[in-house]
Amino acid sequence: MRFTGTDTYVATDDLKVAVNAAVTLRRPLLVKGEPGTGKTVLAHEIAQAAGAPLIEWHVKSTTKAHQGLYEYDAVARLRDGQLGDARVHDIANYIRRGKLWEAFTSPALPVLLIDEIDKADIEFPNDLLQEIDRMSFDVYETGERVTARERPIVIITSNNEKELPDAFLRRCFFHYIRFPDRETMQAIVDVHFPGIEKRLVGRALDIFYEVRDVPGLKKKPSTSELIDWLKLLLHEDMPLEVLQSKDARKAIPPLHGALLKNEADVMLFERLAFLARRQN
Repeated sequence: MRFTGTDTYVATDDLKVAVNAAVTLRRPLLVKGEPGTGKTVLAHEIAQAAGAPLIEWHVKSTTKAHQGLYEYDAVARLRDGQLGDARVHDIANYIRRGKLWEAFTSPALPVLLIDEIDKADIEFPNDLLQEIDRMSFDVYETGERVTARERPIVIITSNNEKELPDAFLRRCFFHYIRFPDRETMQAIVDVHFPGIEKRLVGRALDIFYEVRDVPGLKKKPSTSELIDWLKLLLHEDMPLEVLQSKDARKAIPPLHGALLKNEADVMLFERLAFLARRQN
C-alpha cells in the first residue's frame, strides 16, 4: 500500500514518507508530537486508506506489556471450580487474548495502534522488544506458540512524557509531527469546514498563532482546540468585527475556554489586558 492521506486527514509530505517507509520495512512507526496534532487519528486514517481492520491498544499508567499478549484469569477458574463448572478442565477457557494476539492472528493484515506508550512505566517498551522483533510469543499455560501470519502495520504514539529505551527505538521508524504551519493549518480547517468564510478563518488563525506565541504560556492551544474554537465561533455566529478588533484591552479572545485550558494561562491574558488598560 501507498499512504497518500485521505479526504479527512491532511498529511504533510514528510509524514507520508514516514508512513510508507515504515510499511515497506514493516517496522513499527513511532510518532511523536504535541498533543492534538493528529497522532492517534493517523492510525485510523491509515487503516481507512488501506481498507484494513484497526486494532487499538490504549496504554494507561497501570498497563503491563503482558496484557497485550494475553491474561490468565485464575480467579474465574477458581470460582468455576468451586461451582463445579466443567469448563475448568480446559485452561484455554480462561486465557483472554490481548491486542497483540488479535493483531498476530487477524485474517486480514491489520493496523495495530499502541497509543501513548509513554504513559506506562519505563520497562513497558523493553518488555515488548522480543514480541515486536520476532512477531511471536508463547502461552505458557497451554504450551501454545502464537505467531503472526503477517507483520501487522504498527503505529506507536508518544507525547514525549518520558524517554523511551534505545533498544526499543532501534526497532522503530521514527517521525515527529511538527506543529502545522499556517498553510497546512488552513488546509486542515478547509477539510473540517468546507466553504467557511476566508476572512473569518484568516483572522481566527491570526489570533490562534498570536496566542501560541505569548511568552510564558503554560499550555499552547493545539490543532484540535483550534477546530473546536472555530466550531463555536460559527455556532455563535460571531461577528467578524469582534475578531478584527485591535483593542489591546481585550487581550482574551472570545470563547477563550476552547483555547486556554488552565487558570494560569487565563490569568496571564487577564494581566496583559490589565496592563493594556493602564497604559491607555
